[in-house]
Amino acid sequence: MRYAVFLIPLFLITLTTHAQESLSKDVDYAYLEKLIAACKTNYPRVKMYEARVNIAENGIKKAKLSYFDIFSFSYLYSPNNNNRSVSPDLLSGYQFGFFANIGSILQKPNQVKQAKSEFKAAEYDKQAFDLNMEAEVKKRYFTYMQKVAVLRIRSSSILDINDAVTNARHRFEKGEETLQNYNQALIVQSDYSQNIVNAEGEVLVAKSSLEEIIGQKLEDIK
Repeated sequence: MRYAVFLIPLFLITLTTHAQESLSKDVDYAYLEKLIAACKTNYPRVKMYEARVNIAENGIKKAKLSYFDIFSFSYLYSPNNNNRSVSPDLLSGYQFGFFANIGSILQKPNQVKQAKSEFKAAEYDKQAFDLNMEAEVKKRYFTYMQKVAVLRIRSSSILDINDAVTNARHRFEKGEETLQNYNQALIVQSDYSQNIVNAEGEVLVAKSSLEEIIGQKLEDIK
């Protein structure tokens, strides 16, 4: 029964700390926009989609310029030869020809239309990726801030728990507390310490995950 009485303040400490914490106060949306901007600048897949859009845009220009391939120009030079007595050429001098490929004329509009469709498709792919990328940056940022908040809560709680365990040890040394209850208090302290180690690891993992997508250390983004 005395052990239960001892544990109640520990749980009250944790519950009170949770009640005072709010993740929203830790979120910096201006800083989050900087993270998204850094991702757009650094993340390789962003550059890949930009390159695809540029390639598709160049495809439109190439398709339009290919209209000139429809037409061809040629000339033939026949020199005058007054000494020729048999079947003299009816035409002499330069002969010019201008030709148009009818099949190409019919195909070019569809080729330009297809190039424009490919350009729009590349743009839509990039827009979809940008939206997904922004959502992923936000998700990783919020996860990171959550892990930081949890670590702060547990770090704050362990200080009070350490004080409670110190008090329990003094009471045990005075004979006012049983060995069993004192050992239980040490177990609670050990569990909380392990939780802090776990929370620190989760913070590092979340930070690394966020830095992976933005391509920079968080400390470098002010």
